[in-house]
This record gives sequence, C-alpha cells and structure tokens, in this order.
Amino acid sequence: MVFSSLSFLFLFLPALLAVYYLVPQRHREVRNAVLLLFSLGFYGCGGWRLLPLILVSVSMNYVFGRLAAPGRKRRKAALIGAVACNLGLLFVFKYLGFATVNLHALIPAVPELTILLPIGISFYTFQAMSYVIDVYRGDAAAEKSFLHVALYVVLFPQLVAGPIVRYSTVAEEISRRRESMDDASEGLQRFLFGLAKKVLLANQMGLIADAAFSQTAGRLSAGLAWLGVIGYTLQIYFDFSGYSDMAIGLGRVFGFHFLENFRYPYIARSVTEFWRRWHISLSTWFRDYLYIPLGGNRVSRGKQIRNLLIVWALTGFWHGAAWNFLFWGLYYALLLLGERYCWGRGWERMPRALRHGGTLLLVMLGWLLFRASGTEQIMLFLRAMAGAGEGGLWTNQVSYLLREFWPELLAAPIACLPLAPWLRSRLTAAEKGGSAFAGALLRWGAPGLALILGGLSAMKLVEAGFNPFIYFQF
Repeated sequence: MVFSSLSFLFLFLPALLAVYYLVPQRHREVRNAVLLLFSLGFYGCGGWRLLPLILVSVSMNYVFGRLAAPGRKRRKAALIGAVACNLGLLFVFKYLGFATVNLHALIPAVPELTILLPIGISFYTFQAMSYVIDVYRGDAAAEKSFLHVALYVVLFPQLVAGPIVRYSTVAEEISRRRESMDDASEGLQRFLFGLAKKVLLANQMGLIADAAFSQTAGRLSAGLAWLGVIGYTLQIYFDFSGYSDMAIGLGRVFGFHFLENFRYPYIARSVTEFWRRWHISLSTWFRDYLYIPLGGNRVSRGKQIRNLLIVWALTGFWHGAAWNFLFWGLYYALLLLGERYCWGRGWERMPRALRHGGTLLLVMLGWLLFRASGTEQIMLFLRAMAGAGEGGLWTNQVSYLLREFWPELLAAPIACLPLAPWLRSRLTAAEKGGSAFAGALLRWGAPGLALILGGLSAMKLVEAGFNPFIYFQF
C-alpha cells in the first residue's frame, strides 16, 4: 500500500482516523496502540512475511537501548552490539545478494543469492540505530515502554521512505502529544499538496524519463537524452519531496511534528548548498553519526578528505546495492571536495545565474548516474547529450513528448521555486496594510487549492495503475 493509492485514501486512512479519534484523548496509550496496530497493518500490506523482521528490529533495539543507558555496566558493548546487529540485518537483506553476484563473477563456485529486499529497511534501520546511539550519548532517555519504541520505529507515515526521525524529536509527543484541529487541518493540506506532487507531476515526469531510458543507442537522440535527464531530475524531486510532504502532513494529523526533509533544493547555487536542502534527514544522520565521530573538520586536511570519501561512498551504497550508486556517491564527494579546496572561492565570485545553472547541470549529471542501469547506459547518454550519439539531434518522439506533457513541463520547474513562502509573506504584509482580500486569500487560499489539487489527484489515480515511490526501493 502506498499513500498515492485509492485503497489508502478511501479505506485505510478513513478507518484509522475513525478508530483513532473515537478513543478519548486522555487515553493516550490506547491511541498509541491503535497507531501501532494500523502501522503494522500498513507495513504488512507490502508483505506479511516481512513483519517478523521489523518486530525483531524493534525488540533488538529496545533491549540494546536499555542496556546502553548511562550508568549501565558494559553499555559500550551494548552500543557495539546494536550497531553490529543493525548493520548485519541490513547487509543480509540488502547487500548479501549483491556481494554473492560479484563474488560469483570472480569465483564461479560461489552461488548467487537472490534475497527479497524488505521495503524501507534502510530507513527504519538507521532510525532505530540512531535511538540506541542517542541513548548511549545521553541525548535521549532509554525508553522503558516497549510500545513507545515500537511506535517510534514503525509509525507508518515515515516508516518506508522517511524522513529519518530522531527519537529526541518525537519522544515527548509519543507520550504527551495533544492533537488539535489546527494541526489536523494543516496536516491534511500538506498531505494533499504532497499527493499532487506525486500524482500530477512526478508520475508524468516519470513517463518522460522511462521513454528516454528505455531507448537503444540508435534511437536515443540528443533531444531525447536531455529531456529524459530533465524528466528524471524533476520526477525524483517531486516523488520524494511529495512523499515527505505527505509523511509530515500525516504526522501533524496525529499530533507529531517531524522536521523538514527538503528546502527547495533546485534553487541551490552550489553542490554544498544543494545537500543542505536535499534529503536533510539523511545528510544530518551521516554528519552526526559518521562524519563527526570520524573527526569531521577538526582533523588534518588529508583526514578530512578521507572522511568525506568514506561518508559519500557509504551514502551512495545506502541508496542501493549497485555500483552506479557507489559512483554517484563518489561523484558528489569529488564535487564537494572541489568546492571546499579547489574552485570554491572562484565559484562564489561568479554571477548568481551562472552558479545556479552550473549547479543544476552538475546535479542532473548526478541523477544520470543514479538512474542509469550501468556504465554502458551512462556513456550512451553522455554521448547523446553531447550530440555525438547514433540517434542524431532530434526525433519525432521528442516532439510527441513535448506536445503530450507540455503543461507538466511548464508547471514542474515553477513548483520547484519557493513561491508559497514568498506569496504568504506578501499577503501577510498586504493584510497588515488593511487588505481584506489578502486576508481572505491567507485564510482560504491554501485549503481551497489543496482540495482542488487533491480532487484532481484522485481523478488521476482512478485511471492510473500502481505507482510506487522511487525511494521505496531503498
């Protein structure tokens, strides 16, 4: 089950809201139990056989969290055990098959294993592991309630594709949150805007990207290659940020306040700035739990370079068990090192438009590495984008795609801009100046637009098939 499905919108969510809000607010633990049971059901819709694995993860980290608390004997051993067990589970289910395939190529006697990848295992493993680490550091209290730890790990809005939530962010809300109509209203609006990002923009951009990345060398023109990369650049942003919007919005409905995961990354004017705006919860996780413990910026330049290479190699592999993800991570490591030690000062002196355009180009090339099926397809696209491919410069298919998707291709870049906060600030200033119209737009504009976009999204879903989120595979 996914958020952008009719079964979720018209069966699961209404049923959960009805049961949850029938329980009086004073019975907090009963509401928590309802949320946990529905969250397990939500995850079970992706495969009931995988439920024991996530329950093992919850139980394991609950025990390690108790053992790693300050004042406990052998708490460092508990921390090491938690990290080893969490990474061990992640390795077995996500990377063991990849390892055996590569070993088989070197040693044919080694059998190749095919292991089903549990949905969201990278997200909930990192989240659960951060809980034990924070308890060990004293940044969070060891939770005595198994229900609270289970709800933290399994809470369905952010379970399968983030954002990665720290326990310290939601610990107080798990036990003493207070739901409100304002939170529920704003949360549902945020959810509907995220749904529109996914259904009305990401899915359409995905059709363009799929059309390009499915072409052979003889049919991939320069125009189609560029259009495909642009399509995927827009698809992955609206797909993933749309999911984050829906997760944050659903959290608000149930009284949780998750931190932002995206801040308009495509307006960045450097790669460093881009990664301060894109998938913020993952970037900060690697910073706080790997980069800083390795020494961060407090060590020699050589060790700083080593630390960045380690962090970004692992960031790439976190996204998937394939060599192109490793290349993608190292690609960004080299760009970030270049900005820090080579061309950063010169880059800052360039006009803003050039910095923005150059950053977007570098990011798009990064998404090519991310999306391509292998090095052969990467080289195929690079040749085509340079105008040296076998498919020439233009084909009728490019013209068809532009005619078919021109409304989305116009709307998507505009939707990447921070227009909402800009418009809100202008309307607020106008309302203070006495404009009743501005005040009415502030109160009713966003809810009205959310309902319209939500209705259009629902109609689109009726005619569409299954549309999973890209980050479900990680």
